[in-house]
Amino acid sequence: MRVGVDVGGTFTDLAALTPDGAIEVRKVATTPDDPAVGMFRALDALTTRDERRGTSAATSRPVPLPSSPVPIDVLIHGTTIATNALLERRGARVVLVTTRGFEDLLWLGRQDRAALYDLARHHPPPLVAREDVVPAGERMGPTGVLEPLTDGEVARVVAGVRALAPEAVAIALLFAFRDPTHERRLASALRDALPHVPVAASHEVLPLFREFERTSTTTVEAYLRPKVSTYLERLDGGVRRRGIGALRVMTSSGGTRAPAAAAAHAASLALSGPAGGVVGARLVAAAVGLSDLLTLDMGGTSADASLVVGGAPLADSAGAVGGVPLALPAVLIETVSAGGGSIARVDEGGALRVGPESAGSVPGPACYGRGGERPTVTDACLALGWLDAGSPLADDVRLDTAAAERALLRLGPAAGGDSARVAAGIVAVAAAVMARALKRVSVARGLDPRRMALLPFGGAGALFGCQLADALGMGTIVIPPHPGTLSALGLASAAERADLLASFHRPVDGLEPRALALAFAPLLAEGARQIPGGTLRRYADCRFAGQGYEVTVPADGDEPARIRDEFLAAHRRRYGHEGGGLAVEIVNLRVVALREGPLPTFDGKTRTGRRPQGPRAFVVRGERVTGSVWALDELAGGVTLQGPAILAGRDATALVESGWCGTVHASGAVLLERT
Repeated sequence: MRVGVDVGGTFTDLAALTPDGAIEVRKVATTPDDPAVGMFRALDALTTRDERRGTSAATSRPVPLPSSPVPIDVLIHGTTIATNALLERRGARVVLVTTRGFEDLLWLGRQDRAALYDLARHHPPPLVAREDVVPAGERMGPTGVLEPLTDGEVARVVAGVRALAPEAVAIALLFAFRDPTHERRLASALRDALPHVPVAASHEVLPLFREFERTSTTTVEAYLRPKVSTYLERLDGGVRRRGIGALRVMTSSGGTRAPAAAAAHAASLALSGPAGGVVGARLVAAAVGLSDLLTLDMGGTSADASLVVGGAPLADSAGAVGGVPLALPAVLIETVSAGGGSIARVDEGGALRVGPESAGSVPGPACYGRGGERPTVTDACLALGWLDAGSPLADDVRLDTAAAERALLRLGPAAGGDSARVAAGIVAVAAAVMARALKRVSVARGLDPRRMALLPFGGAGALFGCQLADALGMGTIVIPPHPGTLSALGLASAAERADLLASFHRPVDGLEPRALALAFAPLLAEGARQIPGGTLRRYADCRFAGQGYEVTVPADGDEPARIRDEFLAAHRRRYGHEGGGLAVEIVNLRVVALREGPLPTFDGKTRTGRRPQGPRAFVVRGERVTGSVWALDELAGGVTLQGPAILAGRDATALVESGWCGTVHASGAVLLERT
C-alpha cells in the first residue's frame, strides 16, 4: 500500500492506494504546533472503523478493515514546513560568504520595483542581515582564475564566519557555476571548522548563471536546512517506529525524495504541498481523456492555480516564495490568499477585502465553534446554504450556521443587517482574487483558458468552479473523485524524481553533437546513480541571442538542430513568433531522472446513486434558488444532472450553478458543460 499525506493549513488529508489500485481517503484537522501529530492521526484513522455508517471513515462504500494496522510500503508526505518558514521568517540565522565587492548583491537585486506604481512598497528584506555577510578575497572569471584564493584568505574567512556564530552558512562566489574550485575549498574548510553547522554552496544548490538568483536560492537553502532537517529526521523516526516501509517527501518539481536527500535540498520543498495537487489533477485529466487543464486547489488557507499542458504539469524555475527569489525546478504555482479560512474585513476606504490573514485550523472559521469570531469564506459559504451544517468536515468539526451569521454581521455597516448579502460579497471577492491567479498562469503566458478545462479541487475549490469558469469564458469543468483529498492522491501516485542542472552557454549554430553529448554525460550518470533503473529525460534551456529569459524544451538525441526546432516551435506557441531568423543559443542543460509511481484506479462501478437526495434552498450570486442535492461519492456512471445543484461529498462539496449540466464519467468524475 502507498499512502500520501498532505498537511494543509486547516486540514491534513490522506489518500491510500491499495495494491489493486483502489483509493481510500481520510481527512483530519491539522495540528499547527506540530504537523507530524496530525499526519499520524490521519494514519491512525486509516485503520479505524466508522461504526455509525458501517463504512470506513470518509469513504462511500463498506470495505474490509483489518484489526491490525494496514501494512504501508511507502508513505509520501507533502509538507509546508519550508513554505511556512519562508512566509513567517522562522528559519536559521545565516552567514553569507561571497566574493569581495559583491556583499550588497541581495539588497541590489534586479533593481526593479516591488510594485510598478506604488512608490511606498518595498521588496521583502533578504534572509541575511547585512552585518552577516563575509567577503572572500578571490575572483573567478568566465575563463578561469582572476584572483587566487590563498590559504591565508581561507583561514580569515573561516575565522570571520566562526566569530558570527551562525546557524547555517551560504557560499555564493562569482562564476562558481562554471568553476567551483574556490567554493569547494571554502565549503570544505567551513565544514571542518564548524561540523555541526550546515553549509550550502551555490555550485551544489544551483549551478547556473545569474548571480542574484543563484545567491538568493543558496541563501534560502541554508536558511531552511536546519529546520527541515530536524523535522524530517524526527518524522522519519516516527514512521519507522510504526513499521512503515519507507518515507518519501514531495518536492516542488512534482517528484519525491528520500528524507536524507530532501533534508540536503531543503529549498526544493518550498512548494511541496501544492505540487501534489497538480500531479493528482493530471491523473484525473488522463482518466477522463483531457490533456489541457487549468487547476485550482482551494484549501483552508490559500488557493493555488496551476496548468497542465499536453498532459504534463507546466514547470517554472523563476519563482519566488514569500517574496524571496527561488530559481529551482518547480511546478508552476500561483498562490493567492483566498482559502476557506481567509478572513474578510472592511478596509479604511470601506471596501470589502478577503485575506491574506487566515483563521487556520485554530481557532478556524467561526462556524467551527472553536473560538473563532471573525468572518471567513467558509462562514460565507455556510450562510449561503452551500454547505450542510449537519455534515462534519473532519474529525469532530461540526458547522454552526448561527455562529457563521453572527461573524458575518460583525462587519458592521457593510453587512446592512443582512448576513446573506455580506456572504455573497465575500465569495464574490474571493472568486475575483482566484480568477486573477488563473489568468496569470494562463493568459499572461499566452495560453487561452477558453480552450482548456477547469479542474477545481481542495476542500472549497469545487464550490467556486462555475463562477471561475464564467469569469474566464471556459466551457468545461471537471469535478474529480474525492476533490477534497486530491493533493494527497497525487502524493500517493507521485514518481521518484531527481533534477540535475548544468550551465552550458553555447550557440546552436556550429555546435557539435559530440560536445552536447559530453556535456550531458555527467548529468545522465548522476541521474542514473540517484534513481537506478529510472527513466532519464534530457532538456535544454534555450533563447534567442540577446534575450533575458529562456524556454525549456526537450533535448532528445544529440542533434543541436533538433533542439533549435523544438525551441522555435515552443516559442511560437507561447509568444506567437519564431524570432525572425535570430540566432538561437543554449544556456543550461537539465536531466530529469524518474521512476513513475503506480496509477490509481478511478473506477466508479461500485457507485450506485442515480437519484438526488432531495431539494435544498440556497443563494447563488445574490439570488435565492432551490436545487437538488446529490451524494457526490455515490454518483453512478452515466447519471446526468442539471444546475442549480449541490454535490455533497464527505471530503468536499461542489456547486453546480444554473446554466450548467453534468454527466458522471465512468471514473467517478463529474464533467460539467454549459447548457
